[in-house]
Amino acid sequence: MNVLPNEEELMVKNAAREFLEAECPPNLARAIEQDERGYSVELWEQMASLGWFGISLPESYGGGGLPVSYLALILEECGRAIAPVPFHSTATAALAVARHGSDEQKQAILPRVARGDLIMTWAVQEQDPRMRSDAVQCRGEVDGDGLTISGVKHFVDNFSAAELMVTAVRTAPPTDDSAGITLVIVPTNAGGITETRLTTLAKDSQSKLTLDGVRVPLSNVIGEVNGGWPATSDMLDTGTGLLCAQIIGAARKDAEMAIEYAKNRVAFGRPLAGFQSIQHLCADMIVWVDGAQLLTYEALWKLDAGLPYSVEVSQAKAFTNDKCQATVRSSQQIHGGIGFMMEFDLHLWYRRVTAWTMRLGTSFEHRARVARALLDQPGQVRLGMNIEAVA
Repeated sequence: MNVLPNEEELMVKNAAREFLEAECPPNLARAIEQDERGYSVELWEQMASLGWFGISLPESYGGGGLPVSYLALILEECGRAIAPVPFHSTATAALAVARHGSDEQKQAILPRVARGDLIMTWAVQEQDPRMRSDAVQCRGEVDGDGLTISGVKHFVDNFSAAELMVTAVRTAPPTDDSAGITLVIVPTNAGGITETRLTTLAKDSQSKLTLDGVRVPLSNVIGEVNGGWPATSDMLDTGTGLLCAQIIGAARKDAEMAIEYAKNRVAFGRPLAGFQSIQHLCADMIVWVDGAQLLTYEALWKLDAGLPYSVEVSQAKAFTNDKCQATVRSSQQIHGGIGFMMEFDLHLWYRRVTAWTMRLGTSFEHRARVARALLDQPGQVRLGMNIEAVA
C-alpha cells in the first residue's frame, strides 16, 4: 500500500494551489464573511470551469471518474486558501448520490454538480450532536407516494446557497442494527422549512433548520425506506475524510506563516527562530500536520480501494482535531498579540481550523469508535500507519 500522492496527483494538487493563490487572496474570505450569499459566486464559477466539482463523480454522469483522493487534494488546497465556496458540502452530498442513489437520481443531479450548476448540502446532526443512528430523531412518515418530514436539524452547511439537501430522517423506532433511518433528497425551497442563520466562529454559512410537515416524493429516497443508515454512515465518513483534508491544508498554511514570522521577527537581539523553545514548537507543528495528513491519506486510500475505512477515518479525524488545533494555537503563540488582531490575517485560518475540528465528530466520539473496533475485532484494527514509501 502506498498512500502518498503519485506524480499525477501532485500535478493536480500543484495546479490547484497555483490557481487559488492567484484567485483567492485572504481578503476574499474577509469579504464573504460580510456577504449574505455566504460564498463567492465568481470563484465558484471559475472552479467549475476547471472541472473540480465532478473530478470524482462517474464519467457516465459527466464527471472525471477519478478516485476520491484527487478530490481530497483539491479540498486540501481549498483549506489552505480558505476558499469561501460550498465545495465540501456539495461534494459530500453528491458522492452520497453517486454511491447510493438510483439511476434517475444520478442522472438528474450529478451532471449538474459536475458543471457547477447545482450546489448541495446535507443535514444529519440534531440536538444530540453524535453521528449515530439513534441520535437521528427528525421524523419521516410515509404517506401514499410521499414522505412527510418534521423535526430540527443543526449546523447545516451552506443551506441558503444550496438547491438540494440530503437528509437523514427516522421512519421507524431505533433498533440494534441501526434500522429505521431513511436518507432522502429534500429541495431547500420546499414548503415547511424555516431557516435560522447561525453565527459561528468561522463566520461561514451555517443554519439551524426547522422542518414542519415538509413533503417530498418517495422517488427522492436514496436506497430503501428504513434502510438508509449504511448510506448515511458512508456519507458521513466520506465527508469526514474530506474535511480532514481541508483542515490539514489550512493548518499547514498557518504553520508556514508562523515559521516565516519566527525567522524574521527579532527579539532580544536575534530572530525568534534562534530560540530553542520556538524551534521545537515549529518542529512540532510540522510533525503534527504531517501525521494528520498521512492518516487522512490512508483512510481515503482504503475508501478508493473499496475496503472498510471507517476506523481509519476516525483515527484521522481524532488526530486531526487535536493536532491541527494545537498547530494553529501554537502559531498564535509564536505571533504573540499580533495574531489576535482582526487587521492581521492569521486569525482567518485559526478560526476556520478551530471551527472545522468541531464538525463531523469530536475527538472523543471518534476515539470511542476506534475503541469499540479494538474491543470487537482487536486483530483487525491496526494502530499506526502502514506506508510503503516511494523509493
